[in-house]
Amino acid sequence: KARIKITVHENGLDEIRALVEDEFPRRRAVFGGVDQALLADITASFAPPAFKQSDPAPYFAARDADPVFRAWTDTNVSAHRVPGYGIVTISLKAHGATPGDASGDQMRLVADLGEKYGHNDIRASHAQNLVLPHVPLADIPAVHAALKTLGLATGNIGLASDIIACPGMDYCALATARSIPVAQGIATRIEELKIEHEVGQLQIKISGCINACGHHHVGHIGILGLDRAGVENYQITLGGDASETTAIGTRTGPGFAYDEIVPAIERLIFAYLDLREVPEETFLEVFNRVGMAPFKAALYDAEARAYAAE
Repeated sequence: KARIKITVHENGLDEIRALVEDEFPRRRAVFGGVDQALLADITASFAPPAFKQSDPAPYFAARDADPVFRAWTDTNVSAHRVPGYGIVTISLKAHGATPGDASGDQMRLVADLGEKYGHNDIRASHAQNLVLPHVPLADIPAVHAALKTLGLATGNIGLASDIIACPGMDYCALATARSIPVAQGIATRIEELKIEHEVGQLQIKISGCINACGHHHVGHIGILGLDRAGVENYQITLGGDASETTAIGTRTGPGFAYDEIVPAIERLIFAYLDLREVPEETFLEVFNRVGMAPFKAALYDAEARAYAAE
């Protein structure tokens, strides 16, 4: 995708369109419908498991008895199309940890849980987390208890610390700025402020270069790290949306230095809390309602900087 973007930029959209239109008739003439055979093979590989009947009562009893478990299920367990089952997302975003990272012991635990409770099915999500897609509700308390033993029970799926970040300069030769330390800094600060659940659904995505592997351009808050004369500079975009109402984020203005980017994100979050009309109004909904101006003020106005520091 990134290479296509660069090729289109270098050659122009009209030239790429002409090349595609010229090549397509030749490809179509020799096409034999192999896609349907491939689709059949793929479909067979993803056949649903043999779901079993189970009593979900222990799940709801555990939610009533344990507020920590209830909070975790509120964020990390999604509805399943089969009654009596849930979709469990295992967060690899412990506050301050490397996003998407897991140890060998943690992965072995997840494998055991998938085998014992999840019909031998484990999936890696684009959000750098792991998913057990078919877990009986009755077994979810046991899954949560096991995850806690190795630090895998962070309840933050879809929240501000569930940050997508590319490897950045720490691990990628193409990167021009760091991503992982920025994500760690934001998540740590959010945990210090104890506002994550008050903020609610918020997608922060970070890319360490223009290849955009962190998909920053469709983050509610997007961060793009660039090299400016040998110095890391971080541009912020707002209003991106990767859902069915897709939107590309809009750049706020001048970028921020490495040591300024975490306070800048903090100011944006507090501006959102001030601007929302009801607690259920998400960051993206507020941005679409009020536009860029109040968020730019929070980022760049001296008074806003003083306010955020109080």
